[in-house]
Amino acid sequence: MNGFTIWRSVRQRGLFLGTVPETAAARKSSTPLTLDHDLDVLPEAGRRLTVAELADHVDDLAGRLWSAGIRPGRHIAIHKAANFDVWVLATAAARIGAVPVMLSPALDGATVGALLRRLDQPALLTDLHKLDALADVPVMDLAKPVITVSGDRPGAISLAGLAGTPRVEPVSRPKDEPALITHTSGTTGLPKLVVHTPRSMAARLKPQWWLLSLMRKRETIAIHISFVHSRMFAAMALALLKELPVLLMKESDPDRVAAFFVEHRPGFIEALPNSLMEWECLTEDPRKPFASVKYFSSTFDAIHPRTMSRLVNSSERRGALYFQIYGQSEVGPAVGRAYVRKSARRADGRCVGWAMPGCAKVRVVSRDGSRPSETNPGFIEVAWDGLAKTYLAEQDRYDANRFGDWWRTGDVGYRTRRGCLHMLDREVDMIPGVRSALEVEDVLLSRLEELSELVVVRGRKSEAVPVICTHGDRPVDRGRWRKAVADFPQLADPIQVPQAELPRTATLKVQRIALSRRFGEQPTTN
Repeated sequence: MNGFTIWRSVRQRGLFLGTVPETAAARKSSTPLTLDHDLDVLPEAGRRLTVAELADHVDDLAGRLWSAGIRPGRHIAIHKAANFDVWVLATAAARIGAVPVMLSPALDGATVGALLRRLDQPALLTDLHKLDALADVPVMDLAKPVITVSGDRPGAISLAGLAGTPRVEPVSRPKDEPALITHTSGTTGLPKLVVHTPRSMAARLKPQWWLLSLMRKRETIAIHISFVHSRMFAAMALALLKELPVLLMKESDPDRVAAFFVEHRPGFIEALPNSLMEWECLTEDPRKPFASVKYFSSTFDAIHPRTMSRLVNSSERRGALYFQIYGQSEVGPAVGRAYVRKSARRADGRCVGWAMPGCAKVRVVSRDGSRPSETNPGFIEVAWDGLAKTYLAEQDRYDANRFGDWWRTGDVGYRTRRGCLHMLDREVDMIPGVRSALEVEDVLLSRLEELSELVVVRGRKSEAVPVICTHGDRPVDRGRWRKAVADFPQLADPIQVPQAELPRTATLKVQRIALSRRFGEQPTTN
């Protein structure tokens, strides 16, 4: 099948995760995948695979899971150390018609236990380290069976011990039935389990399928995003079906990332916004790790203009661009915008782009009865086939955000006369007297290069408290700070913390509510 035929099939039938590697291998079996780590479940596989080898591993593991008792429609929670084999195992489960439920390795034991209860006796695929971390959770009662990727544990089935079991035929899920479950960040309580279908997952491929179609030649694509996030499954489907060589990254340490990029020279990088921010220092690295990159892309959060500008200008490719996509777990990619070297320097960080043709529809509705505007932002809502089907076992919570075909994202913003969407803040993060905390952060990060992170949160008296981090945790120069914030008199004095102490989600977003609670119990310092 050619690329157009594959895309037409995906649109009509939906995206079936379990057959993606097989379909890609049938097109070009030698397409390479390179990892910066070993696979826990297949340590002998090494760090260099072809798509044909990947497809064979998925087929092998699907047979092992079937032998362990996993059947079509069964929930199988995957909770193990961060590793690309999370994707491999989920794809293997999907191949036999099971519904993989991706539980972040960053979740604590109590949260994992609560989600297993919500799943009502799922299977659990984990590792010995996580089982030890769940010692206070009655795992064997909450999940049946419990399967380990390797090693033995009483009462558990070892996947390694099932090597050589017969292969089984793939089983497809109905187009509008659950096929993958991920979870929200849980910044406001217990994470919600987000249900995706073959139809919704297929729809979410369209914006980036269009973006990748703009490439004039096959580029090596580096992927550094959470292995358990729905975006990981979309990114891998796109890369494999487009026959693109892939670099799969677990490592985030800047020095190691630089060495990896210098060795493999990607032409396209998709990474978490906060990872790219951490890698800003590499734009001045004499090894020039971004010299080969023509396309930078990120989703999850709007990214700071300073980061975009530094990255794009560190490329030595003609026409290098940064493509920013705004969306969330429940809606997928909603709007996007491309920046080149000149536009990145003068970008408005609150401008997240336009709806893409044939993709999601976006609107802004009033919060108070008055027309939404820059001074009176409204609720951002999205409608299209890419919307998640429901929250598992929490239909009421899902329905509270659903208005006919429209999904209320929880963000507030406005649209310009040209239709460009500006996202100002999450509604729950809004601070009285501050138009946009995110906007303040964009501006101050551009003025103070010594800052590695800045988060403006609500203090104990509803004041705007800037929590700052610096490169090397060096003390901030208070004179430079006061000069930089002169036009933001609503800001309280800053609180400086080591960057490692910032509470983060699985996609490295700062947990603003947790940060606000932490500093809302104490006065700010001078």
